[in-house]
Amino acid sequence: MNYYNSNLNSVIHPDAQIGENVSIGPFCYIDKDTVIGDGTSIGPNVTIYEGARIGKDVRIFPGAVISGIPQDLKYQGERTIAEIGDRSIIREYVTVNRGTKYAEKTVVGSECLLMAYVHVAHDCKLGNNVILANNVNLAGHVEIEDFAILEGLVAVQQFIKIGQHTFIAGGSLVRKHVPPYVKAAREPLSYAGVNSIGLRRRHFTNDQINTIQEIYRILFVKGYNTSHALEVIEDSLEPSAERENILNFIRAADPGIMRGFQPINGAGIDED
Repeated sequence: MNYYNSNLNSVIHPDAQIGENVSIGPFCYIDKDTVIGDGTSIGPNVTIYEGARIGKDVRIFPGAVISGIPQDLKYQGERTIAEIGDRSIIREYVTVNRGTKYAEKTVVGSECLLMAYVHVAHDCKLGNNVILANNVNLAGHVEIEDFAILEGLVAVQQFIKIGQHTFIAGGSLVRKHVPPYVKAAREPLSYAGVNSIGLRRRHFTNDQINTIQEIYRILFVKGYNTSHALEVIEDSLEPSAERENILNFIRAADPGIMRGFQPINGAGIDED
């Protein structure tokens, strides 16, 4: 163990496992049964409770609370954990609660960015490269797949799943599952186009993006019910990884996916 504690006012339990070259600012509290990976930087006034499993080169900013007990009345003190993946950034006053016996852990993947005042509740599962902007609030058991972006003040209901490469507009209330590759906005939350800009940034080809756009035209724009739309997609489009991701997501979605395209004042759909 080789770490730098800039102020002796921090309280570090002797059973905490702290890696090499870890920086710990003043007035921190690090509990027993915690693991902090090499190269991690912990700012002032950070609280890390038992059950925290923090990866390498993580940056945690002042006031964050990691692995607090769940805000769930069914929690009875069972031993659970909260994981933070390598190279993730946890900004000011973020709270990540540990799991319950339901899933036994809360997970934030690698290279995620959780901006100030984000709350990640018990048993949530975030993939890699997820961005949650300021004041995003996740209820328990939410699952967010890789490369999803939620703008500020988004609130997500418990047990909701948000697909990979999605973009959800600020201030949205997410009460239904959001399938992969889309933009979502409005109230109630509705399809607002394919996240083409994000997909191009992540090196999706034009052919891949065109396939995704055609799938969602069939699903959300042409007026089919969901079961008929899925049949049309299977019959009319060649198999691809993107097609299978979308079909599998929708078939597993309970209580269903968000609403289709809802025109506003006759405006067309945005497929930039």
